[in-house]
Amino acid sequence: MAASAYASALGRLRPEFTAFLPKETYAQLAATKDPNEVAKTLDSTPYGPDIQAARAAYQGVALVEVALNRTFVRRNRHAYEATPFAGRAVVGAYLTRWDLQNIELILSTKAQGRTLTETEEHLVSSREIPAGLYAGVLTLDEFRQLLEQPTLEATATALVRYGYGATVLPLVEAYQRTHDVFPILHALDREYYRRVLEAARFFQGDEWVVRQFLSSEVDLRNALLLLKGKSANLPMDEVLSRWFDGGTLPSSQVPDLYAARGVPELADRLAARFPSIAEGTAEYTSAQSLTGYESALSRERATTELKRLRTYPLSLSVIFTYLLLAELEREDVRRIAFGKQYGFSAERLTPLLVSPRL
Repeated sequence: MAASAYASALGRLRPEFTAFLPKETYAQLAATKDPNEVAKTLDSTPYGPDIQAARAAYQGVALVEVALNRTFVRRNRHAYEATPFAGRAVVGAYLTRWDLQNIELILSTKAQGRTLTETEEHLVSSREIPAGLYAGVLTLDEFRQLLEQPTLEATATALVRYGYGATVLPLVEAYQRTHDVFPILHALDREYYRRVLEAARFFQGDEWVVRQFLSSEVDLRNALLLLKGKSANLPMDEVLSRWFDGGTLPSSQVPDLYAARGVPELADRLAARFPSIAEGTAEYTSAQSLTGYESALSRERATTELKRLRTYPLSLSVIFTYLLLAELEREDVRRIAFGKQYGFSAERLTPLLVSPRL
């Protein structure tokens, strides 16, 4: 595609890059005492208008999450609209991850017997605009209709019209026997990566950069799968059954890696592939939490991918640079808000953040 089209995309997104939170704001957020103070600190940031609009109906963590989601959706919309026509198929496929997140939240809600009002505030949406609307097929009203279905089975049937039926329906019978929703959620995730990697196969010569970006996410998820499996003492065969295709970490290495005697030893074995993973061992040792490993892996991936993406500014890489930064910011602020809900100190939270160290 002509560089001028990407120059236009870069020009449209350049002012938005300066709107991401500076490092000093993360320090202020980490120093707050509770989620309401997190929200107050966000008043003076680009999240302020959404904080103020939602304050009448929400407070605490819910207020922060609603505002984050609304701002995040607008950013996704802006990135999608800035994408040249030739790249919209892959960006569109990528953004359906938020439709999928909402669907998985709804299915989990049905499995747990929770109510619509407990769930709707957590949908990735902006007022009447869900995150996937500009790339997916579901509106907020349609998400509400899914929430109103009486059972998980009814919800699965309703998903047929949106193209997810072939993935979900074959697993419903097993769910009825086991009441385990995980295989359904895992199947949806696998189908997502299949679709987005397929979409990234051919478009104007940029595909290799975007495919590496997507493959690195699959690698991260597989590394976390190994750590979670070891932490939960799952048998290796069960871990392999949950493996995601499309990454560069081969499943053939799992037997050697998974032979580790515990999570820290497994992290040591993974260090050859993920050099920064050991940064999470202190958090695991002190709190038996894998959050430190997740943060270390995310930070390492973001550093590598942003460096690669920024090498090709006049390409679709600029869109994915912006989308990645938006996702990382959302996750970091959510981590702070939920951390404050549980009384985490700034000293505990700061090492778990990704964006301030990029």
